[in-house]
Amino acid sequence: MRPYAEQLAAWLASNCEDASQLLRGEELQAAQTWAVDKYLSYQDYRFLATSQEDALRRSEAQAREQARQLEKALYELQCSQSQLIQNEKMSSLGRLVAGITHEINGPTGFIYANLHQSKEYIDGLLELLNLYQQALPNPPVEIEHKVEAIDLEFLVEDLPKALESMQAGAKRVLGIVRSLKNFSLIDESHLMAVDIHSGIDSTLMILQNRLDDRVKQRAIGIIKEYGNLPAVECFPVQLNQVFMNILTNAIEALEELVVPGESPTQNPQIWIRTAVTDANEVTISIADNGSGMAKEVLHKIFDPFFSTKPIGKGTGLGLSVCYQIVVEKHGGELQCISAPGEGAEFVIKIPIRQQSA
Repeated sequence: MRPYAEQLAAWLASNCEDASQLLRGEELQAAQTWAVDKYLSYQDYRFLATSQEDALRRSEAQAREQARQLEKALYELQCSQSQLIQNEKMSSLGRLVAGITHEINGPTGFIYANLHQSKEYIDGLLELLNLYQQALPNPPVEIEHKVEAIDLEFLVEDLPKALESMQAGAKRVLGIVRSLKNFSLIDESHLMAVDIHSGIDSTLMILQNRLDDRVKQRAIGIIKEYGNLPAVECFPVQLNQVFMNILTNAIEALEELVVPGESPTQNPQIWIRTAVTDANEVTISIADNGSGMAKEVLHKIFDPFFSTKPIGKGTGLGLSVCYQIVVEKHGGELQCISAPGEGAEFVIKIPIRQQSA
């Protein structure tokens, strides 16, 4: 059996790449011929059996390793695909926001500045009108009729209030524009030290219409428990996207509790807590009092393209992208704590300073 044993040893040394010689090669034929002419000892049989078992184990181990490599490659491909899709979406959003904010900011700023000036003019005219009324307590009939027609007393009282309302509205529009700029930070795609609270507040401003849905007569309460955070070095656009995705998921989970035509069984709320938990680490917690998640769902929420939503209602990329941004881009941690009936809490941990800086 020595020719066959030598061939078997050579096959094992080659990482079991080609078994054809073992099955059909000349060495095997010679070994078989040799086995017919010679008596095999017990040691020969044991050596042959052990060699075959070793070859089988190595072949199985190689197959398992190849399967593991393929699974890893598939996961990396899915992650890369989801990141490319998200990057393109954020790039398109950034360009869109840049154009919108530029177009809105100019005329809104002009209106706001002129409203302030107009209020001063109107206050002066009302003071002058008051002086005229004191000097002419008994005006001609034509003036009295006009006073009654325009309801001068109500006009004098309501006009300043109307101007204040317009100022407040214009100020709110400017705030929304500022929040959009802070959220997208069009020209800031590199590492920079930013105020985390400002990013969260900008995200909440953009989501305000979903937090206060007057059509469904449902409002989601936001409870902020902000700690004293230093400026955190991060990719602000990407981190704001994490806040957007997690808050959107929380809002959608709370929307499921609302039955049309019925009052919600509990007050839907979202808690946002921040704190410095380590010498070089901050923690951001976003929790809701929704219906929570089962274990089998909880274990898959960060997988690319996994979604519990109906077809057409989501891509399953949101939380997968969050995980990539927090863990891979920032060297942080992202954890979800949830159970059925107990809501969900996402805990984000980010280094205050990136090691690569």
